[in-house]
Amino acid sequence: MTFKYALPLLCALLSSLGSSAFAVSTDSLLSLKEQVAGKQIFRINQPDLKLSPHTGISRKHWKEAALYLLGGAFNYVKTADDPMKFPKQPGKSYPQDGKPNRTENLEGLCRTMFMAAPLLKDDPSLQINGMSVGQYYRHQLTLLLDPNSPSYIPQRAKNGGPSQTLVEFGGLSVSLFAAPEIFWDPLPKTVKDSLASTMLSYGNGPTIDMNWRFFNIFIMSFFKSRGYVVSDAYLKDLLEKTLADYKGQGWYTDSPYYDYYSMWAFQMYGTLWTQYFGKEYYPEYADRFITNFKGLYASYPYMFARNGDMIMWGRSIAYRMGAAVPFPLMGFTNDPAINYGWMRRIASGTLLQFVRNPELLQDDIPTLGFYGAFEPAVQQYSCRGSVFWMGKFFLGLFVPETSAFWTAEENEGAWETELRKGEVCNKFAEGSNILITDYPNIGAAEIRAWCYSKTQGYYQGTENYNRLSYNSAFPWQADGPNGEVAMNYVVKNKEGKWEAFRMFNFKKYEEGTYYRDAVLASDEHVKMNLADITLPNGILRVDRNISTVPAELRLGHYALPVLNGPVKTRTLKVKGFNVQIMDNGVYQLAVVPLKGWQKQEIVKTGGLHPEAENSVVINVSDRYVPQERQEGVYAALMLWKKSGESWSNDELVPVKQLKYSSATNQVSITWLNGERKVVSF
Repeated sequence: MTFKYALPLLCALLSSLGSSAFAVSTDSLLSLKEQVAGKQIFRINQPDLKLSPHTGISRKHWKEAALYLLGGAFNYVKTADDPMKFPKQPGKSYPQDGKPNRTENLEGLCRTMFMAAPLLKDDPSLQINGMSVGQYYRHQLTLLLDPNSPSYIPQRAKNGGPSQTLVEFGGLSVSLFAAPEIFWDPLPKTVKDSLASTMLSYGNGPTIDMNWRFFNIFIMSFFKSRGYVVSDAYLKDLLEKTLADYKGQGWYTDSPYYDYYSMWAFQMYGTLWTQYFGKEYYPEYADRFITNFKGLYASYPYMFARNGDMIMWGRSIAYRMGAAVPFPLMGFTNDPAINYGWMRRIASGTLLQFVRNPELLQDDIPTLGFYGAFEPAVQQYSCRGSVFWMGKFFLGLFVPETSAFWTAEENEGAWETELRKGEVCNKFAEGSNILITDYPNIGAAEIRAWCYSKTQGYYQGTENYNRLSYNSAFPWQADGPNGEVAMNYVVKNKEGKWEAFRMFNFKKYEEGTYYRDAVLASDEHVKMNLADITLPNGILRVDRNISTVPAELRLGHYALPVLNGPVKTRTLKVKGFNVQIMDNGVYQLAVVPLKGWQKQEIVKTGGLHPEAENSVVINVSDRYVPQERQEGVYAALMLWKKSGESWSNDELVPVKQLKYSSATNQVSITWLNGERKVVSF
């Protein structure tokens, strides 16, 4: 580090470190850990079952969970000069060349600050393993300015475009806003000015027309609040464009996908920007962000399982519980219309979904995956430190302790009062065309959302988006080379390879049926009309093949991981239909082909499931040959129950009659209770 910054910073750091520093030693961190089958999980010390009867965790435990994860990161810091650099996970994540990487270091630094910031806000003297946490981060900020440091970040080149550095500086600005007394105020003016110059070279620069605009917005806003000159016109332009991406019911489009970036980026950034800057400087924009944030109240809580489990869906899923950050941020408003006990129950449940899972950590650092490492869910833009985007969850700790979010008694909200067993609940969001479904019989949530991609990219058109639906109880399984598929169709293409549908056109949501058309990306002559009907115990698919060329196709149910012992399977004959059922000791899945399908089979797979090395899925298949008067209708029940529950014949086959009319292009369904439903393609 250059002497220019070292001496004044050292003086500032020493003066800020008192003799009463709260030290977290290796031994004290051990109290936050417990072992399960030789693997480490987060220990809930002294659960508060009065305040939180469902999870046992309170604000105190949230802080301990943040410390638990941050402590793992600090195991790789021996001196104040050491970057937050972690062991690379094998696979497609960067860096690929094995060489020191400034961007990788920057990600580790800025993203771990999301956990450190709220802890330091409550305890500025926090130490981990003898290292002053606040002092470490302030020192690291100066290294960003030192050309001799491996962490050095040069200013953006004159014609330089948007980069990962912009992303991380945007995140850094959030921490500077949230805890300026920790990260900003103690810095000497020379450091502040140089840091402003470097960060603004990116913040004032170009961006990408998606959630990335917020990185520029936060950089410019923070330094404007500290008296530095920024482009007000550019800032306002980015705010206008960002707000224009709002599509209603809490959802922003991330140009063009819908995913958790709507929540851990748009909604989170919009809310924090409003709190820390917008209300004072741009109240009209702040009001619009607040209005958009309120839009998620009515549906987003329903996208989580009864126990708070989130759905595995969309890119960057290694950020995990970051998806739940809108729930604590609701605490900024203290709106009496919000059931804060339910919101905290969801968020705490999502947190426990991961920190209590034995597969989360490897080498003390979260893996790139959903539970454990899972290569099909990894994008090339991620490094190991990228996972700490999940730390945004802990920005909820900036909500005041007195907020109703922290003080309300935990409850299960709509699952106790509105969602009744034996029924199914659908919530459709116009604008985004997202359908959220809740299944009270198993306490699961499900989503259907946009996917249309001619080509496959880092994430575009992949299993992250191209499944027919995504369910909290059944994380998505990757496709196999031999036609193994879960919750989608695959078609054998002209190259003889199995290709999943990834070009879907939403048509309508009408009378409880979700309609889409699908076209095979490699051959537009292969196409289908799709209709999803949600039932209390699953889904009835009624689809029509309108291909003009022969097509060999397969359809899969959700998959089950092999957990404790083999998956049990059985085949029944019920009301003339073949029924296949499998049971992994947690859930049962059943498939009942009603029309069109020629074959069904139980397929064992390896290396395709995020929860276990081995898994099992039920597939149905057919070879479609276009002929005059051929209906091309495929109907199948895709059902589920918890393990150990019995099935009645009427539950397995609730359909009395299913008939297609070519004259009206409709399928008429008669249920056992005499009610009728019409699917209109």
